[in-house]
Amino acid sequence: MNRRSFLQSVGFITGSAFISLQTNAFDQLGRSKILKGRVTSGNKGIAKVAISDGYTVVLTDAKGNYSIDINDKASNIFMSTPAGYEFKTDYHIARQYETLGSRNEYDFKLQPLKRDDSKHNFIIWADPQVKNKKDVKQMMDTAVPDVQQLVKSMGPDALIHGIGVGDLVWDNHALFPDYNKAVAEMGIPFFQALGNHDMDYRMGGDETSDKTFKEVFGPTYYSFNRGKAHYIVLDDVRYLGVERSYDGYISENQLNWMAQDLKHVGKDQLIIVCLHIPVHNAVKNNADFYALLDGYKNVHIMSGHTHYNLNNITNGIYEHNHGTVCGAWWTGPICNDGTPRGYGVYEVKGNELKWYYKSTGFDKSRQLSVFTEELTNQKRLIANVWNWDPEWKVEYFLDGKPMGALEQQKGYDPLSVQLYKGDTLPAGRTFAEPKLMDHLFMAHYSPTVKEVKVVATDRFGEQYMVIAKS
Repeated sequence: MNRRSFLQSVGFITGSAFISLQTNAFDQLGRSKILKGRVTSGNKGIAKVAISDGYTVVLTDAKGNYSIDINDKASNIFMSTPAGYEFKTDYHIARQYETLGSRNEYDFKLQPLKRDDSKHNFIIWADPQVKNKKDVKQMMDTAVPDVQQLVKSMGPDALIHGIGVGDLVWDNHALFPDYNKAVAEMGIPFFQALGNHDMDYRMGGDETSDKTFKEVFGPTYYSFNRGKAHYIVLDDVRYLGVERSYDGYISENQLNWMAQDLKHVGKDQLIIVCLHIPVHNAVKNNADFYALLDGYKNVHIMSGHTHYNLNNITNGIYEHNHGTVCGAWWTGPICNDGTPRGYGVYEVKGNELKWYYKSTGFDKSRQLSVFTEELTNQKRLIANVWNWDPEWKVEYFLDGKPMGALEQQKGYDPLSVQLYKGDTLPAGRTFAEPKLMDHLFMAHYSPTVKEVKVVATDRFGEQYMVIAKS
């Protein structure tokens, strides 16, 4: 299939997803309260696969059969894809669900992977947030080729998938097909979480605000497995019924579902929770959420929303609040805090996780920026280490002499101030402003120094270096 016909096919598929869901009263008239089905691989039934309608979770029996008492409010039935099997996708958009209609049976077919999935990779795309075709072009010209190059660098046998953690578009839902084309061109399975800009603002309350998203991407919360990692995707954006008014909240339905889902997950497994609004400081009922994860030894949360990069550890749970694919809303090369446009790259080995931040257009070595400033009788060194956490070390050298650790400071990235500060900047989207953050490091030194070097060492022992002429 040539590229033109391929993209036309993708456009047809993604565009047709706007057709209304078949969950109306006529469908339910012909449907039994108890739905049944089977999960198979070839002719073999697969046992212990989790099946859910978003309210109840059941497991398949030894022959792969299941039955489930469907909630009246359910619109989908979905499978938590088990480890060792391919993800079901349409042009790489995850489709591990069925839309409920008048049928009484829903089967799921699995295709076994050809390699061990205990080692795999994933990327986190936060806030592509395209508003118009100009934004789409930037995404297709920059972010998509960057991911293509990353995937190619991992080799033909690598297992890699992506997760978009919300604000896939910017209130313009007619651009969902453009996002889907981006996923198709990246060429890896992609899962999606709902962001506040992915909601319908004129359809009532919270329960109806995700109508279009569901029509395109299916359930707004679900789970899947790969290797020893269990992935949970949640909707933590609560629409308050007034246009563009929302808060961070995880509904009781989701918490009840998540509690059932986790009953089938070992305490030693790696848990990866993906959602849009950061949990640690912006989800009102985060205590209830954290309580469900008590006893799990290795939990990571993947969030977006803020347009800056921040790492937080609460109750032993590591939250990665990612810099965005769009940076400061496609107005410049960096986010509000100086983090470059980009995305998170993660490597899973067994139940262990490693990661780094991938700056769009640069290789892995770009993990910090360095600035020098002239003061009255001295100079100032500023280093922005955007993916810093307390396990990092940030050291500096003056004309080759080691000077020890740089002092951590709260402050503003100098380039962010230059690009975004003021009522007239950035052009077209002047609401973007520099963000005060704590991953800034500083030192003062003599004007006689000719060269400064900063070496940042991450928690995995990887070193990143920048040398600047003073």
